[in-house]
Amino acid sequence: MVDIPLSALEVAMVQAGTRAVDTLRDTAAFAQELERLGYHRIWYAEHHHSPAIGAFPPVVLSAHSAASTSTVRLGSGGVLAPNHAPISLAEQFGTLAALHPDRIDLGIGRGPGTFDEATARALRRGAGPTTDAEYRDDVAAVLSFLVDEVALGPLPQPWLLASSAAGAALAAELGLPVAVAHHIRPENTRAVLDLYRTAFTPSRWCGQPRVLLCVEAVCAETEEEARRLVGPMDVVKAGLLKGIGDIPFPTPEEAAVHPFTEPERQALAGFRAQQAVGTPEAVVRRLGELARETGADELMLTTPVYAFRDRVRSYELIRKHVGA
Repeated sequence: MVDIPLSALEVAMVQAGTRAVDTLRDTAAFAQELERLGYHRIWYAEHHHSPAIGAFPPVVLSAHSAASTSTVRLGSGGVLAPNHAPISLAEQFGTLAALHPDRIDLGIGRGPGTFDEATARALRRGAGPTTDAEYRDDVAAVLSFLVDEVALGPLPQPWLLASSAAGAALAAELGLPVAVAHHIRPENTRAVLDLYRTAFTPSRWCGQPRVLLCVEAVCAETEEEARRLVGPMDVVKAGLLKGIGDIPFPTPEEAAVHPFTEPERQALAGFRAQQAVGTPEAVVRRLGELARETGADELMLTTPVYAFRDRVRSYELIRKHVGA
């Protein structure tokens, strides 16, 4: 039983044989479909220089989808602070929140959003990776600018993304709700949550610990179909295990004949067991387990499958069976 809000993380996968503009055209339709299904919020992730993921700014996707929806919350999950001037982030999301009151989230993360070192340095205007202190100052500056300099009315709701102890500690220190990246580093989830809840300090943004857990969820009518749908992302993950971050997102047919090594198969199976993949009954059962085990206030589902209709169908099946 899942009795907490369900939301979605959209990473805008660019499928093999298609163009980035094709993925972009699906953005508003995806938001409209998930609003119809009753999902609480949709976040867009920031990525750069990837053949598998479109380099679409989260603030632009949020604005585009907000214009054609009316109730679903929209925002970044996340926009990456090291790549932007804090005042620019505050201005962009402050403006968006003024245009769409009480519907905009500002989820902030730290990573560069790319595996390409030249791209990462270009985003940072030649600077190297951000330090813990620099990241803290950037996040604090964004919050300050939101309130003191660019507030145009209702403010966006800030969140901090976390997949490690450092992110959890910063969210707790600043009194921000935390979005835990269980879909990236499930092995860190328990430690992140324990640290965050123990160290949390109330703020104007959040009076008590508030946890959103992001989970990879792929649902289909049969177990076999669900396994087919996760195949393309398995190929991408296998590349990441080898340190290769520029693998295109293949078709399910290409993924079905991909030569995985036995260690890759074991690693992928271990990761998948931490997520929610399978029939509606199996996925909803697993989501319920994760909600109980973590005490999450909300679950955010990310569904990196090849076809737009299959992605929407996965969300539809889950929503249909929640509470059933």
